[in-house]
Amino acid sequence: MKNIFLITRREYSTQVKKKSFVILTLLAPLLMIGFGALIAFMFKANESSNTFNVVDKSGIFANQLKSDESVKYIFVNPNSEKALTSTLKDIEGTQGLLILPELKNKDYDQLAKETRLLINTKIGMDTKHRIISDISEVLKKEKIKTLGITEDQLVNLDKDFELQTKNVAENDKMESDMSFGVKSGLSMVLMYATFMFIIIYGVRVMRSVLEEKNNRVVEIIISSVKPFELMMGKILGVTLVALTQFGVWISMTVIGALLLNTGFSTIQKKMPGGEQSAEMMDKMDFKGIAGEVSHTLLDMNFPLIIAVFIVFFLLGYIFYSSMYAAIGSAVDNETETQQFTLFAMIPLMLGMYGSFTIMNNPEGPLGFWLSIIPFTSPIAMIARIPFGVPIWQILLSLSLLILSTLAMIYVAAKVYRVGILMYGNKATMKELWKWIRN
Repeated sequence: MKNIFLITRREYSTQVKKKSFVILTLLAPLLMIGFGALIAFMFKANESSNTFNVVDKSGIFANQLKSDESVKYIFVNPNSEKALTSTLKDIEGTQGLLILPELKNKDYDQLAKETRLLINTKIGMDTKHRIISDISEVLKKEKIKTLGITEDQLVNLDKDFELQTKNVAENDKMESDMSFGVKSGLSMVLMYATFMFIIIYGVRVMRSVLEEKNNRVVEIIISSVKPFELMMGKILGVTLVALTQFGVWISMTVIGALLLNTGFSTIQKKMPGGEQSAEMMDKMDFKGIAGEVSHTLLDMNFPLIIAVFIVFFLLGYIFYSSMYAAIGSAVDNETETQQFTLFAMIPLMLGMYGSFTIMNNPEGPLGFWLSIIPFTSPIAMIARIPFGVPIWQILLSLSLLILSTLAMIYVAAKVYRVGILMYGNKATMKELWKWIRN
């Protein structure tokens, strides 16, 4: 244990003192925010503002087709239809001409058939669907008037049905769509974080082993320590690096959220149209939504969620890092790792994408088995825990994961012991099996 501790400390101090680690740790959240802002800007930059002249022969659209930033309607004299049609290709600043025919005998189907949109440039499908939607909405209102139905009656017909759900198995706890959405969001965040950290830091262990093997440094190291001690020291050292980075990111997220929460209202009021934005937010009942979200979060068993997340994250990381360490010791370069890393990637991806079904049915058979099988349980159990998991299932999954992790460490140590000193000899599945048996 003393040697494992020394190697762990050396691996940890070596990693955290690197400039790349410090820069990545501090800049990664900012880079993610910047990347998200860039994507949003790209979508915004690709939005177009289209202007259409409208010839309304029916007389029912003039005051009902509403313009906005993306689509602007300019109504023109119906007598100018021929002139506009003939010169449309040369008109600048106008993307098309919308011709709405006469409405004869309340025949809305015939009106739809004869409606035409002439364009002088390519327009997006979103723009076309927006025009169709606007016309359909106007025709819908006209049909309602024909049937003698008032706006209030229509609103009442379209009113959603709200079903109150009470879980008698959980002390008559009320469950809403918002509650389920919050749990699903938390589940996806925890699941994705576990998936990414296992892959990123598992690969880091593999590269560290491969680097020392290629530099022949390992020959000197194992003259003083056992291969098993070296492997475990590396795994635990990188584990501490991952937890350090994870802790820094969580702290930065919490601090950033607090700063945004306190400064958002002030900034919003100072911005142009800030008062209107505040009024819109009040209409959308953000306070009520935030209250329901916070109430859902407070109702969760956070000590259990945090404990399960940490335990399954660490055991899952050690399980797969042992596999990655064995892969790193069995090959001579990163190109050769591709044939073996699939054995680690496929179970993780099955756990990741299979866990999306948990959102639809947290207590379904697929979610149960994914959270029990050790290869997928580090991902699936973390995905299930916000929805509530029976204690016996957690204990069963944990027991199997602990036993499997110990078995994986044993197998990885067997491969590591031989593979770390093998050079220029491409390992095959047959040779790996031989190393494990001996």
